[in-house]
Amino acid sequence: MSGSNTYGFYPSASTATFVPDQLIAGNLKLVTATVTFSSGNTFVRGQVVGRVTATGDYMPCVQTATDGSQVPCGIVVDTVDASAAAQTGSIYQMGEFNSNYMTFDASWTLDALTQALRQWSIFIKTGISNAIV
Repeated sequence: MSGSNTYGFYPSASTATFVPDQLIAGNLKLVTATVTFSSGNTFVRGQVVGRVTATGDYMPCVQTATDGSQVPCGIVVDTVDASAAAQTGSIYQMGEFNSNYMTFDASWTLDALTQALRQWSIFIKTGISNAIV
């Protein structure tokens, strides 16, 4: 029979192209940790967070805060909706990140934030259009 095989189907192949979001900007090992995000916020991938000293919860890092969260110490791995209640999720504790794909409070200048994150081995790369994956 023309056009068929003994199994009644033809093998096929398809291709897909993976396009990363380009938050990751280098080959430095990524270190993550599972943390608790404070209630009342939705955290997005690439958002800079700080840790509240009294509770240990993470919240958006605002430079003018006075509760410990003013110290940037992580970058959110995946979006976490903690708007109604505290939620667990992951942060990057070490790595190289593309500033064009990060979210941070307007109280920070990029230069000041870059310097503040270095103590945690979080390195911010600026002026890059394509990250290394």
